[in-house]
Amino acid sequence: MTAFRFLTAGESHGPALGVTIEGVPAGLALTEDDLAVDLGRRQRGYGRGARQSIEQDRARILSGVRHGRTLGSPILLEVDNRDWTNWTRVMQVAPLTGDEAAELASLAEEGNKRAQPITRVRPGHADLAGALKYGFSDVRNALERSSARETTARVAAGGVARAFLRELGIEVWSFTAEVGGVAIDPARCTRSREEADASPLRCPDPDAETAMIARIDEARSNGDTVGGVFEVVVHGAPVGLGSYVQWDRRLDGALAAAVMSINIVKGVELGLGFEQTRRFGSAVHDVIEGRRDDGTWVHRTNNAGGLTGGVTNGEPIVVRGAVKPISTLARPLPTADLVTGEPVEKAHYERSDISVVPAAGVIAEAMAMLTLARFVLEKTGGDSMPEVLDNLHRAQARMAAPIAAPAAGDGSGGHASVTTDRPAAVAAAVEPDAGEAGSGGDD
Repeated sequence: MTAFRFLTAGESHGPALGVTIEGVPAGLALTEDDLAVDLGRRQRGYGRGARQSIEQDRARILSGVRHGRTLGSPILLEVDNRDWTNWTRVMQVAPLTGDEAAELASLAEEGNKRAQPITRVRPGHADLAGALKYGFSDVRNALERSSARETTARVAAGGVARAFLRELGIEVWSFTAEVGGVAIDPARCTRSREEADASPLRCPDPDAETAMIARIDEARSNGDTVGGVFEVVVHGAPVGLGSYVQWDRRLDGALAAAVMSINIVKGVELGLGFEQTRRFGSAVHDVIEGRRDDGTWVHRTNNAGGLTGGVTNGEPIVVRGAVKPISTLARPLPTADLVTGEPVEKAHYERSDISVVPAAGVIAEAMAMLTLARFVLEKTGGDSMPEVLDNLHRAQARMAAPIAAPAAGDGSGGHASVTTDRPAAVAAAVEPDAGEAGSGGDD
């Protein structure tokens, strides 16, 4: 089995964005329509800018799929940038000829902002740090890749992960929990998932959403921007994903890193997050009520957000991300010039959104799903979907079966084993046929 991973490529105003996904098992049903759903959700939301009216994102599957089923080989996706037609000379890949360079210089002299080199670095962006790191004198070279447009490719890849996880009974969604200091009230969250997803801010609390929209309008009228908080919820994640044995195998750490990697996210919480610091331990830790007849372990609360010791515990995974206000302002902040080092009154301005919290939540869904897909495959192994499902079901049956009481000196070293009187169906799932080779698993 190949390790699950993905890599994106492309610039904001280049011809296209691309993403390669490796390690997807063979036999997964996948179409371009599957990927279109989340790409469309990423583009919606009150407070979005003009770019979303230009782009109509749709991913093309260029490899790794035949007749609607994955082949186990790398999947290559491509999303066209429709705005590329307005940037063909500015973002030209080939070296400029003398005539082309003269044309670009002439456009810049005439006041064409696209053609002009950028040296007034924007506060809050990667402009200054990126230009200094890579030795650029024109910030365009940095901002094109550091742009949040890159997350389109992540969402396309996330659509592949969603199709995979759905086959395993794992569902992921998100909602807007706060915008501009206006937060939802759980008691007023009357909308269903579908209703919330169709609302202007993807918010389950209609009253809070009205106040959030007012905050966005206020920011727009002032030439400003607002941030907020999104929440991602994962249902159906099996017990045992992740590990406590090494820092880089902890699922909570991987999820935090994945969500934190989103351009605009400046903080990540799992479960109660920072709220835990304000309570006594007795009011924080989730009481374990016991095991049901079907083998399910029940927690009285889910303050830990579905993860303990870096491992899933069967409860829903809850991850929140803090979204900073967008860095590009219609009324730009003072800054400095990259070349001269001198202060200037206004930073460079590129068209911008006012608020992107709903879209950031969709991107976070993608990052969570891509992370979960990797951890699932590390747990189960398998080169095809039937093999993955079989290995997962065996692991779940093993953990659901009654556990024999340990005894000092029994030679097991305290390793749990299922009792001999377990049901026949569970025993059949746990014990493979003689000579059958399995892959994946922690025990």
